Amino acid sequence: MTKGENEGNQPQIRQKFERQIERLHDCRSNDGRSEVTAMQVFIVGTGNMGGGIATRALVGRHAVRLIGRDPARAQELAETLGGRVPGADVDVADAAAVGDADVVVLAVPFDSAKEVVASYGEKLAGTTVVDISNPVDFTTFDSLTVPPGTSAAEQIAAAAAPGAHVVKAFNTTFAGTLVAGEVDGVPLDVFIAGDDQASRERVAELASSGGLNPIDVGGLHHARELEGIQLLHMALQTRPDGPGWMSTLKIIRP
Repeated sequence: MTKGENEGNQPQIRQKFERQIERLHDCRSNDGRSEVTAMQVFIVGTGNMGGGIATRALVGRHAVRLIGRDPARAQELAETLGGRVPGADVDVADAAAVGDADVVVLAVPFDSAKEVVASYGEKLAGTTVVDISNPVDFTTFDSLTVPPGTSAAEQIAAAAAPGAHVVKAFNTTFAGTLVAGEVDGVPLDVFIAGDDQASRERVAELASSGGLNPIDVGGLHHARELEGIQLLHMALQTRPDGPGWMSTLKIIRP
């Protein structure tokens, strides 16, 4: 559960997400957009980021399946999400079922993400695979751990089986802001980079259906810039007067 999220205030939390879901439905209806096509979203990792992205996917009326090394922790997160979002289709899954996914989100650190895609092998062929990692030196928050001219996302793509469509997304967002879906009433921007256009569009739909604002920045090589700017964003959080991991990066349009 997030800070302050306990049995005593579960009704208020559910009401909050009910209002979000209703608002998103009304916006789509008013804009003449069709209803969302539900996707099977598998999330590898049961930490805070996995829970935040799962929350947005469930608000968007997608099915979420959680994969974690600790089945008990995965089950606990599934129960938390089920209590948080009304009508949530969420459950625990085994890695063997990952081939059923429309989108696989790697909500794990960079090195672990490389290991995951390598171990899943051909099961990821034809699947949209989302890398959310930031290859940051967490001892100093002063540098990236990948060489210039590459990115974590590109290295994960190289480790994945042929046909896996790696997309960089959600790396510029923090877990607490993802649960809320906004900062100071403003929806989060989700920057999306990938070489497969259909996969970028799929991730954009995942973000927008959950109340976020997707921004397609083009090919996977642009993950380098996304990881670089997030290094600075993360470093700001460590300052005594920092925003406490509750800020966001936002493009303000005229």
